[in-house]
Amino acid sequence: MALRALLLKELIQFFRDPLMLILILWLYTIEVVICAYALSFDVKEFPTLLVDHDRSYASRALITAFDNSDAFDLLSVPDGEEAAVVQLQQGRAGLILNIPEGFQGDLEQGKLSTVQVLLDGSNANTAASVQGYVDGVLHQFEQTYYPKIAVYHQARPRAAMRILYNPAESSTPFMVLSMIALAGMMVGVIHPAAAIVREKERATIEQLMVTPISVGELFFAKTLPTMLIGLLSVFISLLIVTWFQVPVRGSVWFFLVVTAVFLLSAIGVGVLVATVSQTLQQALLLAFFGLFPIMFLSGTLAPVEAMPTLLQRLSNLSPLRYYMDATLGVFLKGAGPAELWPHLLVMLVFGVVLFSASLAGFRRLLR
Repeated sequence: MALRALLLKELIQFFRDPLMLILILWLYTIEVVICAYALSFDVKEFPTLLVDHDRSYASRALITAFDNSDAFDLLSVPDGEEAAVVQLQQGRAGLILNIPEGFQGDLEQGKLSTVQVLLDGSNANTAASVQGYVDGVLHQFEQTYYPKIAVYHQARPRAAMRILYNPAESSTPFMVLSMIALAGMMVGVIHPAAAIVREKERATIEQLMVTPISVGELFFAKTLPTMLIGLLSVFISLLIVTWFQVPVRGSVWFFLVVTAVFLLSAIGVGVLVATVSQTLQQALLLAFFGLFPIMFLSGTLAPVEAMPTLLQRLSNLSPLRYYMDATLGVFLKGAGPAELWPHLLVMLVFGVVLFSASLAGFRRLLR
C-alpha cells in the first residue's frame, strides 16, 4: 500500500514537471529527427566537376550515368583540369571526373581506359563514401554500355555480393535506431538522478524517511516510474520509425523486454550519480561525464571495429553496445529471443550489478 502511494506520488510529480516532459519528448522525437537528417552518412548531390577531353558518345554516356545518380551534382568546367583543381582546393567542389581523350576508342577496341578521379580526402569518412558511389557508377556503366569490357572482367573471379537487411545501404535506419537507443540511455540516467537530487535540494527526502516506509520502498518509488516512462516512450519512438520508413521486422513486445532489461543499467547509473551529487547541476554534469564514454564505446556514433584494440575491449563494458545490437537485430533483422539471448544475458548481468550497487548507495545516502 505504501509503495503504491509513493509510486502514485512520483507519477503525479513527474506529470507536473513540464520541463521533464518536454525533455523526454524532445529526446525521443525532435532530436531523433534532427540527427537522422543531419548525421546521415548517405551522399547526396556531392559537388562534382567534369572535364571531358574526349567529347564522344561514350564520355557523354558516362556523364549521364553519374548524372542519373542522386549522389552527384555535376558541374562542367570548360577551362580545363587546372581550373577544376583550383576549385577543388578552394572547397567549391569535392570531386573531379577527368575523362581522357581517346576514351571511346579504347573501349571500342576492348581495352581498359582509365578515367581520372580526383577526390578531396580532407574528410576521410565522406571521401570513403563517395569513392564507393564512384566505383558503383563506373561498374554499372561498364556492364550497361560496353559488354566487351564486362565480359573481359567476368573472365576473372569476382564476388557476387548481396546486401541483407538494408539493401539500399542507407544510413538512415541505423541513425534513427541509434538515436532512439541513446534517448533511452539518457532518460534512464537523468530522470532518476534528477528526481533524487531534487528531493535532497528541497530537504524533503528526510521528511519521507520519517514516514512508515522502508528504504527499499522509497528506492523503487524513485526508479520504477523511470522504467515505466522509458517503456512508454518506445511507442513514441515508433512514430519516428514509421516516419523514416525503418522496417520493423521483429516483435515490438520483445523490444519492450529488451528495453526494460537495458533500463536496469541506465537507472542504476542514474541513482549512483544522485548518491554523490548535492545539487542538480552536479548531477547533470556527472551524468554527462559518464554518458559520453558509454555512448562513444557503444558503436552508436562510430563503428566498434574502427576503434583501437584497447577501446574495442573497453566497449564490452558498455551496456549500450548490447542494447544497440539488439535494437538493430529486432528492427532490421527480425531477430528474437533465440538469436539475442546472449545480449539479453549480458545486459541483465550489467543491470543486476548496477541496480544492486545503486540500491546500496541509496541506503548509505539515507543513513
